[in-house]
Amino acid sequence: MKDPRFIRNIIIKALVMFIIIDILFAFMNPLPALGRLSTYNGLFPGRLRLPYGDRPDLAYNLSLFNLDAMFASHEIASGRKPADEFRVVLIGDSSTWGFLLHPEETLSTLLNARGLVAPSGKEVRVFNLGYPTMSLTKDLLMLSRALRYQPDLILWLVTLESFPASKQLASPIVQHNPQEVRELIGVNNLRLDADSPEFVNLTRWEQTLIGQRRAVADWFRLQLYGVLWAATGVDQVYPEKYDPPQRNLTAEEDFYGLGPPTLNESDLAFDVLEAGVKLVGDIPVMIVNEPIYLSDGQNSDIRYNFYYPRWIFDQYRQEMRLRAEANDWLYLDLWDLVPASEFTNSAIHLTPTGENLLAGQIARMILPLIDER
Repeated sequence: MKDPRFIRNIIIKALVMFIIIDILFAFMNPLPALGRLSTYNGLFPGRLRLPYGDRPDLAYNLSLFNLDAMFASHEIASGRKPADEFRVVLIGDSSTWGFLLHPEETLSTLLNARGLVAPSGKEVRVFNLGYPTMSLTKDLLMLSRALRYQPDLILWLVTLESFPASKQLASPIVQHNPQEVRELIGVNNLRLDADSPEFVNLTRWEQTLIGQRRAVADWFRLQLYGVLWAATGVDQVYPEKYDPPQRNLTAEEDFYGLGPPTLNESDLAFDVLEAGVKLVGDIPVMIVNEPIYLSDGQNSDIRYNFYYPRWIFDQYRQEMRLRAEANDWLYLDLWDLVPASEFTNSAIHLTPTGENLLAGQIARMILPLIDER
């Protein structure tokens, strides 16, 4: 029988070792380095869209806040950019990500299927870096990360719902990456509060291994789901039934506390959009005002859909056009491109047919931008 003192000493040593590791974890912050270790693009293929979801048991996917892990799992991180590739990156919201669309039905896949080729012979390859939740600041965060992968062209799909100043820090992926977002606020002199209580600022205890156990577990689960994702291609839940966009609307004209008749410049985060265009330097950026559902039901003379009163959406479109002209932006306004029958469960989510209409129009418009960069 083992000496009780021996067992006691083993337990004490193990406990001391764990405490040391826990403290070192807090001071060294190894999560970014851990995130860059990935089973994807090696043991498993890279994902076609960034990880997102709340039913990992059914979708083999999950939402996490480790940007390094998210990008390491994506196909864009598969290795060096090929010399014969003209790289296009999509930035946007859940519509760009492809909510309720199978991977082969998303905008990026449909653009790739067109087999576009640059004059130099480079093959055009489109990568989907859209991410659900609507905030231009979230888009800017993703765009800053995308620049690490040497894009030749950025397609930034936007809609008014991402513009309200009050929504800029509301996205969980923004809130849980405060240091990176604060750097973007400071460098670009954005009209955002770098000390906002919306940011999730971890205490020293919360930075320990115990405090970060959920983040470590999420990273580990993402790697494990690579097996099932690679075998099935499933990365979201596809319900058999869903409610279509609301056709009969209220007469309410309020939009995030804003009322008619005039839109003030400071009400919307145009400065974030401008910062994104400046951030990429000489890389061309095409801003696309994405299609929206246009109701013909009750109060459709007051509102276009559940999201948008007509007065503010019309002024938003006018302001976008004026800013594009003044700043010499590449701007494509496709707000009414898709018929109402080709939306799924919201005023911005398209059916495969609607997505194909969008892909066709964008493909025609980017042809002049495909050069020998």
